[in-house]
Amino acid sequence: MKSLKYKNTEAFVFKLWKREISGETISEKETEVLTIWKAHAEKSLDQNHLEESRERVLSLLEPYFIQPVTIAPRLTFRNYAYKIAAVIILLLSLGGIFTYQTFFKADIYTAESGTRTVHLEDGSVVTLLRGAELTVEKSFPAETRIVDLKGDAVFSVAKSKIHPFIVRADGFSTKVLGTVFKVSQSGITKAVELYEGKVAVSSSGTPVSYLTPHQKWTNFGIAHTSAVVSLIVPKTSGKKHPVVLSLSFNDVPLKQVVDILQKNDEIRILYPSEAAEKKITADFTGGSTDENMEALAFILGLEVQKENRIYTLKK
Repeated sequence: MKSLKYKNTEAFVFKLWKREISGETISEKETEVLTIWKAHAEKSLDQNHLEESRERVLSLLEPYFIQPVTIAPRLTFRNYAYKIAAVIILLLSLGGIFTYQTFFKADIYTAESGTRTVHLEDGSVVTLLRGAELTVEKSFPAETRIVDLKGDAVFSVAKSKIHPFIVRADGFSTKVLGTVFKVSQSGITKAVELYEGKVAVSSSGTPVSYLTPHQKWTNFGIAHTSAVVSLIVPKTSGKKHPVVLSLSFNDVPLKQVVDILQKNDEIRILYPSEAAEKKITADFTGGSTDENMEALAFILGLEVQKENRIYTLKK
């Protein structure tokens, strides 16, 4: 923590208190010092640290409360009163930190060097993978059980037909009533893989996707993109990779749409270079490759020609 401009903390607190009751403006520098002090005071506090701090503060304040009251000049009494006021403010500040830490500040769990298992109050179990961070508000569990996740984690959610469990991640959320699933956030690529039960996945600008076991939701690393993939590949499909069951784009550049279609359908798509940045909004769910290419050509106002596995979009 940086050194405070006021070496005497009591005087510093009093000065701010005096300005508060007089209506004077607290300077930008003093506001900065307060912010630094608050961050420093709240950092890594746990119950033991709070208890030790409480004992030290009370010990230091004891002389103020056992000092006998004597008749003194008006100025001395006023200074004494100001000192007591500053002490009270300091106590209230420490009490506020204690109250915030105990009753309001969210619990944050991190997996710094390996996996970490977190048992939530509703009976749910979260396995955080390395580097993941889970934030749980003090109100959990409530009518709706909500947690925030950074990184990857596997959730085994305690079943409840009336209290949904929602995992809020980076740009998307997963809603369940009781199930086992994995949330992955590898850079810009987001995914939810379902092992048992049912989940609903919501992401900005795309329809809600409903998963059943052995299915996966992903955005393929592209914003405003949503796909549901079957992780069970039918032997009769002839495909070497999981089958895409639904695929939606909302205002996505053509070149990115083409990249995904080529990869998933194992085809090649040729198109005019000037159309590369044109934004595409389309749902290719349920259509054959030929039907999807016809739909894409219609959106672009182009014609489509096919030769083997090569589709050419042209004017």
